[in-house]
Amino acid sequence: MFKKILIANRGEVALRIIRACKEMGIRTVAIHSPAAADSLHVNYADEKACVAPPPPSDSYLNIPSIISAAEITDAHAIHPGYGFLSENAYFAEICASCNIKFIGPPPEAIRKLGDKAEARKFMKKVGIPIVPGSEGVVEGLEEAVEVTRQIGYPARLKAAAGGGGKGMRVVENQEDLIKSFPVVQREAQSAFGEGSIYVEKSLINPRHIEFQFLSDEHGNVIHLGERECSIQRRGQKLIEEAPSPIITPEMRKRIGRMVVKGVKMAGYANAGTMEFLFEDGRFYFIEVNPRLQVEHPVTEMVTDIDLVKEQILIASGERLKYTQDDIDFHGHALECRINSEDYANDFLPTPGTIGLYHIPGGPGVRVDSHVRSGYVIPPHYDSMLAKLITHGADRGETIVRMKRALDEYVIEGVITTIGFHKLVMVDKDFLQGNLSTGFIRKFSNNSK
Repeated sequence: MFKKILIANRGEVALRIIRACKEMGIRTVAIHSPAAADSLHVNYADEKACVAPPPPSDSYLNIPSIISAAEITDAHAIHPGYGFLSENAYFAEICASCNIKFIGPPPEAIRKLGDKAEARKFMKKVGIPIVPGSEGVVEGLEEAVEVTRQIGYPARLKAAAGGGGKGMRVVENQEDLIKSFPVVQREAQSAFGEGSIYVEKSLINPRHIEFQFLSDEHGNVIHLGERECSIQRRGQKLIEEAPSPIITPEMRKRIGRMVVKGVKMAGYANAGTMEFLFEDGRFYFIEVNPRLQVEHPVTEMVTDIDLVKEQILIASGERLKYTQDDIDFHGHALECRINSEDYANDFLPTPGTIGLYHIPGGPGVRVDSHVRSGYVIPPHYDSMLAKLITHGADRGETIVRMKRALDEYVIEGVITTIGFHKLVMVDKDFLQGNLSTGFIRKFSNNSK
């Protein structure tokens, strides 16, 4: 087992990893930029290391500085969290060359599955249905125009190294494509240090369903069921739940077997998520996220499995403690992402300073957050302040608990998405489980 782990991330996920390490008796090192020296995760870690000033390209994407910090502090492993370098095969290779364990899949698996374009090609060979689109990364605008001519509009430009809704844009026509192509390239380069993009057909009204899986270094693979992630804006999720209100046990078994097959054939080890679009009774593979997901708590709540601890155990060489038959799903879980955004103004970011901050509690309520009173929301990173998670015996009880928790949540000083979530929790379609990736359009004209 590792004695010390460096967390190559910030905010809520860094704090989440530190807490898991503390429970496992593992010392932690928090990296930070000068602007984030007083962040909660820095204060909670056993050691800290300043890597570089913001923006992210000079700090949490700065591989030489991060490796130097790990070597100076004698960290035995690096946990990348999500975003930043979590899907960077080169970073994983550098860690290995420096005798530092990367807590994630091996570089070859990241290249095969973490690169979204390569994953499409691989899954097509495995026999898993994919959304129509380019065979791999497009070489330039001319090829992108030709691919979209063949598959038709609307189409979606996506960062090959991306995730979390960054580096992704829907285009409705060729003029839109020509304007958006360089923009998506720049977004991808800025967010992930890699500007390659691919093209896929944008389905009209699909649901977004993803399957969590775990795989050890000895060839054992299991899935932990699905999450419904259809409520999203600009490709980034806002509300997630497990299980999906539309997936039957038979469907879960069928798709779960497909997921396990693909993961085994890829030689994958560690935690990951396989994502699908579901429309008219058919599943279409879209990507694998070879990392911890933002929405992982809902899976933890319905399985009682700590995914961060499992990641660390797998990376240390241990075998999975579970077989597929051991996985039991109980109850229902919801997660609302609390962002500093004005939902009535197209979810415009609302930076500022947090005033009064009071989190909810009570039975079945969990809050994952790095925020406190007086916290200054930095402009360099995403706008997520917290994840509010509720768990109940069934979907109905879970929604009731979420309503209560949202009413108790107080964040003063900035506009947040709490009001938006309150609207969703009483929406007729949401209550009936009638969801799609276009769900959020009905709220576009709501006032504060």
